Amino acid sequence: MRGYRVETFEVLGSTSDEALARARAGDLGCLWIMAREQTAGRGRLGRPWDSPAGNLHASLLLIDPAPPRLAPQLGFVAGVALVDALRSLAPHIAFQLKWPNDALCDGAKLAGVLVEGSTLANAKFAVCIGFGVDCAHNPDGLAYPATNLAALGLFCPPELLLQGLVQSCDHWLGIWAGGAGFAAVRSHWLAHAANLGAPIRVGRADHVIEGVFETIDADGRLILATPSGRTALEAGDVFPSGAALTNG
Repeated sequence: MRGYRVETFEVLGSTSDEALARARAGDLGCLWIMAREQTAGRGRLGRPWDSPAGNLHASLLLIDPAPPRLAPQLGFVAGVALVDALRSLAPHIAFQLKWPNDALCDGAKLAGVLVEGSTLANAKFAVCIGFGVDCAHNPDGLAYPATNLAALGLFCPPELLLQGLVQSCDHWLGIWAGGAGFAAVRSHWLAHAANLGAPIRVGRADHVIEGVFETIDADGRLILATPSGRTALEAGDVFPSGAALTNG
């Protein structure tokens, strides 16, 4: 396993912000930042991420892991690594992955992954992979189902989950190999994909597309079979057919 460093804080605004600040200050990467609580956690598109103590809030900083155009693949690497880390603790629970960046259990959101990149002053490319896992608490009053590990009968301290996540991320980063092994990552991701082969709705910025979730392609795009033909989507919010769309 690579020589990862892990730094733990009681409170941070955002573990990803801290990791990217380290990159701008010259950190060489392979650095995990964990906070027991975040005050400014965020998800995709800058949406707030509830980050109380008892849940896992952690980010992995990598420097020049691959050409910037391949960086979005790291979201899938992170997803399969997270599912493997969870299954190692609870092999009896069926965890699933929702395109592009969520982990589910029985259709309820359990975790999210956020990949962010930044070109540094020295022309190196920094990538931060942020993980938020609801270990002990999940938000209430959302427009979509949510759950936590304790509610599933798995009482897991965030530190324990992080230990497994460090190992599984290292494993899958090795398989991914800077993009050369994305086919293997894609295959494992599809084996845990939620709603695969089922009708879904995809919320875009200004419209909704409905169709059957066929697969993800070699670039990680969602392939949707619609009445007008197959459509490849690079971003969007996925919901089962008939579910209300939300920006949560």
